[in-house]
Amino acid sequence: MIDWEEIINAESTDDLKEAKLWLFKEQMRLEKERQELEDTKDKFLKERASFMNEMNTLNRKSVMERKRLKEESLFFDKKMEILQNGFKQLEDDRRRLAQERRNFEIEREVQANRMDYYGDSSIVEVLFRNATNPLALRKRYKDLIKIYHPDNIAGDEELVQMINREFARRRREEA
Repeated sequence: MIDWEEIINAESTDDLKEAKLWLFKEQMRLEKERQELEDTKDKFLKERASFMNEMNTLNRKSVMERKRLKEESLFFDKKMEILQNGFKQLEDDRRRLAQERRNFEIEREVQANRMDYYGDSSIVEVLFRNATNPLALRKRYKDLIKIYHPDNIAGDEELVQMINREFARRRREEA
């Protein structure tokens, strides 16, 4: 360390010049260090601001991504619920259809048993039931022929022949 009192008391100009030169160099060195420190501080502040901006951007992206994932999750849950309800409804429809098939088969068997029991002649007898007078008999005959004529959609040639035979039989009975 420099003893400044000694230098000031020494009246030698060379010593003073040397001290001045040293002070100037020291001042320059300190100024340079101060400038470097300022530059480092500015660089640090810029990096800090950049880092904060980047963190804010990443934070916003993270929040948006979480929100998007939450919405996707809710959407997926709703889709899953719709699918589950659809499958449940489909299963209910299958059960109902199977029950209707069983009922239809039972009804068909009952009808077949009735047909076997009553025979073909009973069908036309049922069709002409309550046609007791000749006018009602003729009207019923015309209506049945319109319905079951083979040219119609619901036409059945065999049934028309049976209707004709029954009509002829009933007319003979009335005469």
